[in-house]
Amino acid sequence: MTLLTDALLAAAGAFIILSVVIVYRIVRGPTMQDRVIAVNVVGTNTVVIIALFAAALDSPGVLDIALVYALLNFLMSIAISKFTVERGGVM
Repeated sequence: MTLLTDALLAAAGAFIILSVVIVYRIVRGPTMQDRVIAVNVVGTNTVVIIALFAAALDSPGVLDIALVYALLNFLMSIAISKFTVERGGVM
C-alpha cells in the first residue's frame, strides 16, 4: 500500500468513528428535527466513506454506488421532513 492509500483509509476510518458518535444524536435527539439532521449527516458520511474506499482501492465503479446512495439519502430526508410537517412537528 502506498501512503495515499493509507491516508484515504485513515480518513474513511475517521468518518466511520464520526458516524458512530452521531448515532447518539439520532437516539437521544431532543426534537425530531435533530434526529432528521443526524440521519442526514450519517447518510452523507456513508457516501463519503464509500467514495474514499473507491479512491483507496482504485475502483471507480464503486462511485456509482455512492452516487445512488446520495440520491436515496436526499429522497429520504425529503420524505422524513414531509412526514414531520404533516404531523405538525415543525413550528
